[in-house]
Amino acid sequence: MKLLRYGKPGKERPGLLDADGKIRDLSEHVADIGGAAISPASLKKLAKIDPSSLPLVKGKPRLGPCVTGTGKFICIGLNYADHAAESGMAVPSEPVIFMKATSSIVGPDDDVLIPRGSKKTDWEVELGIVIGKTAKYVTEADALNYVAGYCVINDVSEREFQAERQGQWTKGKSCDTFGPTGPWLVTKDEVKDPQNLKMWLTVNGKKRQNGSTNTMVYGAAYLVSYLSQFMSLLPGDIISTGTPPGVGLGMKPPKFLKNGDVVELGIEGLGTQKQTFVQDK
Repeated sequence: MKLLRYGKPGKERPGLLDADGKIRDLSEHVADIGGAAISPASLKKLAKIDPSSLPLVKGKPRLGPCVTGTGKFICIGLNYADHAAESGMAVPSEPVIFMKATSSIVGPDDDVLIPRGSKKTDWEVELGIVIGKTAKYVTEADALNYVAGYCVINDVSEREFQAERQGQWTKGKSCDTFGPTGPWLVTKDEVKDPQNLKMWLTVNGKKRQNGSTNTMVYGAAYLVSYLSQFMSLLPGDIISTGTPPGVGLGMKPPKFLKNGDVVELGIEGLGTQKQTFVQDK
């Protein structure tokens, strides 16, 4: 299934995408896409519904973040060897973990705000993992049983805030609107191999990233297991798993986003995003 949330910010309704690419309303079956609604038992019930029996949503409504109630937005840094190289950093011997504020989460096609004082706002297409049930001390072999599904994430980053100011990476990753998520939560049964998905990103129509999840250093199952050794992963939590090469920081000379730039990105089978970057006031 491709689950989604549609409507104005803060007033999104649950839905799913049918085989014809049309949105169907799920409000009679779940209150929203998150929490108990994405548990294994709930997803099993939703999968039995005939999409044609659901109300058709007319027009082209705004899509919100594909999951709500996210308590933790966990990111993995330097998880593609070639991206680590372009960043001038070594491949880590263990996953690099940092948090992205949940207040950064927006819809897949919402405008992204370039924060005040920003000189180095950058792009990163990433595979997102959405947790479906509480995971604590789980094995790698069992880890994907705790996953509800996958989604596209643009891990927007301000490189000066991230690396040139004092402290850790969080403040360069957490600015408002820096976490476009969606368009859909694609349930794991539709993703045969999360480690074999093509991914891409363009800026103003020019290809900047063109990679695959098969070059990840630490795969989805390993990351869920690894993180669960340090913290409980809860339904609705998101893991953003790192980016392939082609970010603005790695270009020679580096190139960063400016007011009016348009970024489009996507992952095979998981949909696409499109954002206009707008200078915050």
